[in-house]
Amino acid sequence: MIETNQNIVPHLWFDKEANEAADFYASIFPESRIRNVTTLQETPSGNSDLVSFELWGQEFMAINAGPYFKFNPSVSFMVHFDPSQEKDASNMLDKVWNKLSKGGTVLMPLDKYPFSEKYGWIQDKYGLSWQLILTNPEVEKRSKVVPSFMFVNDQCGRAEEAMHFYLSVFKNSKQGSITRYPQSMESAKEATIMYSDFMIENQWFIAMDSSKDHKFNFIEAISFMVKCDTQDEIDYYWEKLSAVPESEQCGWLKDKYGMSWQIVPREKDEMMSDNSTQEQIARVTQATLKMKKLNLKELQKAYKG
Repeated sequence: MIETNQNIVPHLWFDKEANEAADFYASIFPESRIRNVTTLQETPSGNSDLVSFELWGQEFMAINAGPYFKFNPSVSFMVHFDPSQEKDASNMLDKVWNKLSKGGTVLMPLDKYPFSEKYGWIQDKYGLSWQLILTNPEVEKRSKVVPSFMFVNDQCGRAEEAMHFYLSVFKNSKQGSITRYPQSMESAKEATIMYSDFMIENQWFIAMDSSKDHKFNFIEAISFMVKCDTQDEIDYYWEKLSAVPESEQCGWLKDKYGMSWQIVPREKDEMMSDNSTQEQIARVTQATLKMKKLNLKELQKAYKG
């Protein structure tokens, strides 16, 4: 498996479509590829494929783990098409939109908006949400693919608080832009965030509020893997982020906003790669299933057998 410098990796939970979906996304976005496929044996969902892939420089992980969670638009991925970097940015956006539209659902039509010459929000055939935007090359450049959190229902109005919380927890962090809803907008709560972005661990994220009546919230379908170099780092993030004790399992936790994170040792990438034997992968999988917070020494012991 090829290492990247990315410390926070979006993790997508599929029923059985992870391999197919990863191939589909890699065929749509520029500079994209499947990095690794590992089969985890004897998990609670039976044998599960773990697929590592890259989309336009953004690393993702996907798993086939059963029909327990369905994607919803509370977490989406904003894709920036920048005319200053891509000479054919507008046409590229159209092509990606057309491919994602097949079997999908339009959440905001592809059109001109006050904030962009061309923008649209689409839920693809697997249920994953994408915001495609023709960006303004005059502002500071952002990553091509940026995870976006939408705070809805009971969490509406907490986007700014959450942004500052994440900035305080993670290293290599800074606040980006922030735009509030104008008071004239009927459906918007006063002072809530229409759009904000922030950098943690040198990666951009977006946070926004929506006071509309949404039938969804943050769930485990999309979580974020935080790669740690030491047990001290694992302990630090676990203590700072975990706010729902009953959600702690196999390195997973939920924070006070309902967002799911996985706090994992970076070394586990190599343990679960095709450089390892099926026996090593099986031992690490079984050891992981018995843990809440991951114990690096115990995982190393399981790997060595």
